[in-house]
Amino acid sequence: MQTGRFIGVMSGTSLDGIDVVLAAIDQNIVALQASYCHPMPLAIRQQILNINQGQSVTLSQIGQLDTRLGRLFSDAILALMAREGLTRRDVVAIGCHGQTVWHEPQGDAPFSMQLGDNNTIATRTGITVVGDFRRRDMALGGQGAPLVPAFHRALLTHPNERRVILNIGGIANVSLLSPGEVVRGFDTGPGNILMDAWMWHHHQRPYDKDGQWASSGQVNAALLDTMLADPWFKRPVPKSTGREYFNFGWIEKKLADFGPIAAEDVQATLLALTAISITDLVRQQGEWDRLLVCGGGGHNKALMQQISSRVPGTQVALTDEVGISSDDMEALAFSWLAYRTVSGLPGNLPAVTGAKDFTVLGAIFPANPLDER
Repeated sequence: MQTGRFIGVMSGTSLDGIDVVLAAIDQNIVALQASYCHPMPLAIRQQILNINQGQSVTLSQIGQLDTRLGRLFSDAILALMAREGLTRRDVVAIGCHGQTVWHEPQGDAPFSMQLGDNNTIATRTGITVVGDFRRRDMALGGQGAPLVPAFHRALLTHPNERRVILNIGGIANVSLLSPGEVVRGFDTGPGNILMDAWMWHHHQRPYDKDGQWASSGQVNAALLDTMLADPWFKRPVPKSTGREYFNFGWIEKKLADFGPIAAEDVQATLLALTAISITDLVRQQGEWDRLLVCGGGGHNKALMQQISSRVPGTQVALTDEVGISSDDMEALAFSWLAYRTVSGLPGNLPAVTGAKDFTVLGAIFPANPLDER
């Protein structure tokens, strides 16, 4: 077992920053020691948006963004290390998820693409990097996502409680943890991604704080029905998705057959869509004692209220209540997945992703041994 300190790096579909954590990990514990959120420059955010919503893209755009993101992730890691007084010898490995720019888990040639050159990260930090976590699972017929349920199982399984761990990032996903049962998990659809896109279009703000703008509007029932009728919501699990499907263009298509609708009413409808698409799927999977929320959506008070109202009899709270920061959960998961990879341990759950078998995930980019000279 490669025990010691690991760094996890996560840049999600919300594009709201680079989350970096430092954790001490062995076969018994995952102890968060430090966390840091590095800003996402607007220019890079726009470059990501320019290529991951179905636009025509050149290889030059992809290659340059890959390098720039590698530098950005390196800057985020080095900032945390400087703040904590760490040297490269203090860290066993970095688990870097990368920035997903396209996720196409079905079809004749399924794939998932994350950018952020791991060679750049390993060279600039002097630390071994584990990246490209999703494609080994996909090579075994899996969706390559979600990957965090294995981490949730390791840390948040309760001997008596039936728990749902709900991550509300740009996309929402759940892990279903029932004592004595196989862990299940899947993406439920949009988390913050559509609300953020509509907010940015109308107010040039990255998100709707506390759901205040959505709360000022009224849900348009006909528009909500049209959105919920989208075929993606009827796909069987396992399933996963991303910004290539749910984006501003998706909203525009759903609005095309309607007359003028107040912008705040659209926002209210998008919030309801997120709450309903999550809770409908959760309820279909059984009865639950507790629903624990992580990710940025956990700070949206209006969204949390709607989710709570739709799962009566289930306690709803942030994962902070059981000792894991809701803001750091995904980055922490990828530090743990890096530990699993360098230790030669599987990181996927076939019952979640649909893969044929368990497998060690990711590719290892070693630190340069010549740096030891």
